[in-house]
Amino acid sequence: MSNSNTTDFTNPSTFILLGIPGLEASHVWISIPFCTMYAIAILGNFTVLFIVKMEPSLHGPMYYFLCMLAVTDLVLSTSILPKMLAIFWFNSREIDFDACLTQLYFTGCFSVMESGIIVTMGFDRYVAICHPLRHSTILTIPVVTKMGLAVMLRSRIAVIFPLPLLLKWFHYCGANVLSHSYCVHQEVMKLACSDITVNNIYGLHISLLMMGLDSLFIFLSYVMIFKTVLSVVSQTKCLRALNTCVSPLCVVLLFYTSEMVLSVIHRFGNSSTYLLQILLGYVYLLVPPLMNPVMYSMKSKHLRSRIIRLFVK
Repeated sequence: MSNSNTTDFTNPSTFILLGIPGLEASHVWISIPFCTMYAIAILGNFTVLFIVKMEPSLHGPMYYFLCMLAVTDLVLSTSILPKMLAIFWFNSREIDFDACLTQLYFTGCFSVMESGIIVTMGFDRYVAICHPLRHSTILTIPVVTKMGLAVMLRSRIAVIFPLPLLLKWFHYCGANVLSHSYCVHQEVMKLACSDITVNNIYGLHISLLMMGLDSLFIFLSYVMIFKTVLSVVSQTKCLRALNTCVSPLCVVLLFYTSEMVLSVIHRFGNSSTYLLQILLGYVYLLVPPLMNPVMYSMKSKHLRSRIIRLFVK
């Protein structure tokens, strides 16, 4: 492994990823839960995709959005976990500069894409519960396709694409060491000798405004859902509808809370918050791909029954 360079350079050839600072001796043991989470995330999301593809009765807006979320979760977890496990198992800490930019692009792009898909799923639940008779006319296949394309274009072009380009143009100096198991935009940005004001403000606005607006839309949709559900006379139907919303809402709150807190800590925290940054980063990027297929599958009776039938066979 090459030593950290302390001289000025336009672009570093490599970065050094430390993994979890202070816990290097325990990396092999720490890798066990991460490897387990990755395996469950891969199995769960591929199972959702396979079941929806093979079962014609599941070809509807809710399950199309769920498939979009599954693909996003697969890319998000795969963009960081293989390299993370290589660090924990083989002490392979070097990562090429361009590979680092590619990794942070994918993590940023698909985390914003996941946020957009969660908004569309919240809208789908709102229409299904508050306007059930108009659901099939409002959320047609062309509308679902356009919503998916809008989410993809928003995350890839308008939101995340400028950040890696700005990092590519910066001049870097000092140690090329990153105190994470994967490349983080805020940490790479701090290694630059150039003026990082634009990146700092732009990245913060993405996190607070974009994620903030998404969480606001989700909050309003669930407020309307709860208002409609609570007005239902039948207590059984009321509890059944609430049961389908509570678990996904908990995952949504975990995703948005950890992301916004992490963004603020990265910019205004100090060295004493490194372990908190690393922990929140793992929660933000690794827990949703693990929990989403479990939560949404268990709360969908049709999807759950077909998954059980698949594994029983």
